[in-house]
Amino acid sequence: MTQPDQTELEASAIQVDIVSDVVCPWCIVGFLQLQQGLAMAGMGARIRWHPFELNPGMPPEGQNIAEHVAEKYGSTAEQSQAARTRLTEMGAALGFTFAFTPESRIVNTFRAHQLLDWAAEYGLQHPLKMALFNSYFTEGRDVSATGVLLDAVREAGLDPEKAAEVLESGDHAARVREKEEFWTENGISGVPTMVFDGRYLLTGAQEPATYADVLRRCKAEAA
Repeated sequence: MTQPDQTELEASAIQVDIVSDVVCPWCIVGFLQLQQGLAMAGMGARIRWHPFELNPGMPPEGQNIAEHVAEKYGSTAEQSQAARTRLTEMGAALGFTFAFTPESRIVNTFRAHQLLDWAAEYGLQHPLKMALFNSYFTEGRDVSATGVLLDAVREAGLDPEKAAEVLESGDHAARVREKEEFWTENGISGVPTMVFDGRYLLTGAQEPATYADVLRRCKAEAA
């Protein structure tokens, strides 16, 4: 069977809106599984990322991830470690490295979401999102820190000086809050949440075949 060329993929591209947080491991897992689903369906997608904060009240200093999971979900240390081990294995199978350590921390992501909102104006939101996932999960960096954020901006091909101005001015803060409220008011309480072609919604990371089925359904209905 021949693979579709790029022109065919673009012509069949489906709009996929992904509500997600930068520090949500299942969000990058879900996206990578979506990529596999797209390949299975022989289709392309136009990805838009939307803001969601798992921990909007997280203080600037953040919190140790094991302590946070224990407090928020009541998980034991063994359960928490087992979950991170499972994520590490899943990530490896998908070509992504989760480098959890005993010092890994959950951090506030509001400033990261402001930059993602700004990056969308330049058509570079997606590479910035990927750079932030890599910075946090693979490199173990604090994606609430200005220097780390600007490094991700630079990696995504954006201007770090303009990004610094965005962070200092807070020009995108109100818009991010409005977008977060839109999704929560529409019943979104967990991420990743993906909306396909404005019609079908899937919550949580799904198997690639599940994504492929929804994509094919969208394509058939559009035809």
